[in-house]
Amino acid sequence: MSTAAPLATAEALLDDLRPGDAFFSSPRHALHARGVRAVLPDGPHDRLAARVDALLADAAPGDSRAIALGALPFAPDGPVRVVVPESVRWAAPFAAGEAPTPGAGCPAAAGRDSTGPTWSVRPVPAPATYAGIVDEAVGRLDGELQKVVLARSLELHADAPLDPAALLRRLALRDPRGYAFALDVGDGETLVGASPELLVARRGDRVIARPLAGSTPRRPDPGEDHERAAALFRSAKDRHEHGVVVDAVADALRPLCATLDVPAEPALVGTATMWHLGTTVTGRLADPQPSALALATALHPTPAVCGTPPAAAHELIAELEPFERGPYAGAVGWQDAAGDGEWVVTIRCGLVRDNALRLFAGAGVVAGSRGEDELAETAAKFRTFLSAIGVEEER
Repeated sequence: MSTAAPLATAEALLDDLRPGDAFFSSPRHALHARGVRAVLPDGPHDRLAARVDALLADAAPGDSRAIALGALPFAPDGPVRVVVPESVRWAAPFAAGEAPTPGAGCPAAAGRDSTGPTWSVRPVPAPATYAGIVDEAVGRLDGELQKVVLARSLELHADAPLDPAALLRRLALRDPRGYAFALDVGDGETLVGASPELLVARRGDRVIARPLAGSTPRRPDPGEDHERAAALFRSAKDRHEHGVVVDAVADALRPLCATLDVPAEPALVGTATMWHLGTTVTGRLADPQPSALALATALHPTPAVCGTPPAAAHELIAELEPFERGPYAGAVGWQDAAGDGEWVVTIRCGLVRDNALRLFAGAGVVAGSRGEDELAETAAKFRTFLSAIGVEEER
């Protein structure tokens, strides 16, 4: 990364977040962007990386500190939002030991904080309907379609305007080793989230990806939580689902790398609400070196958010899901003029507009999946955001 050494702290950057600003944090650093110097015009997705390279060159010729940041949609023909900001500040990452203060900086649910707004929650589709959709999808799996990721949404409304910066603070501090982000995606909406999944990062000729697939909800009791994690690690179903994703990531990166290391065994990755199976794939890029965004577009969408094969999974998702995903299950991140950058999978996220908040969560459907189990998994994933605002989903 061709930027000066971090001087501030990630929390200090959060304190200075204003409407329209952008924020991104990773285990390595945090950035705060303000203003818009250039906006990526509409154009073909298959030339996205080259167009962003040109945008950086045109917006800041010779300025190695310039970055492009934005969000890519899930759908291959969806709207892309990428900008070159007027100014960027960098900071050290959040400290690993930081944790949110209950009730601080964020509205709470009705009945828990008389000063906070009252929330209404509408699931789309209804929970029982989603479970039925999953069961239908299992019956549609065949020799070609091996996996499909099906999502559901929660539409929340508060009786007072929402503050994206306050939401982001609660999310970021719950999982300080994750990837937190907030940025304007147009139409008056702000994308806010805290993803555990690194799609890809590039630093010079080095590339790293950490796909996650195979999940189980965490439990407050330490013994039960440990048993849950151990059962996930042993699960043949989850190991198979994870292996499909890792193979897809490795197959996409291998032609672009001189060397590629793919561990034979996954690791357990914990967030505040979930255990995941994760594999850290590392490599050294071949010449000519693709940019971070070129790597991201080569990988997106992985089977972790779409399915296998992607075309058939896309088709079934469009048929069965009763909403547009927009930036959910896309990618969010940044790239500098040298081609270095970080892009993460846009999960554990929501779209904020005035007093409305739309949340999304998905589950991988494979042979052996059950609707009630995947419903429970999505409910656990929703807790990342819902617990930050003091709301419980009604089942």
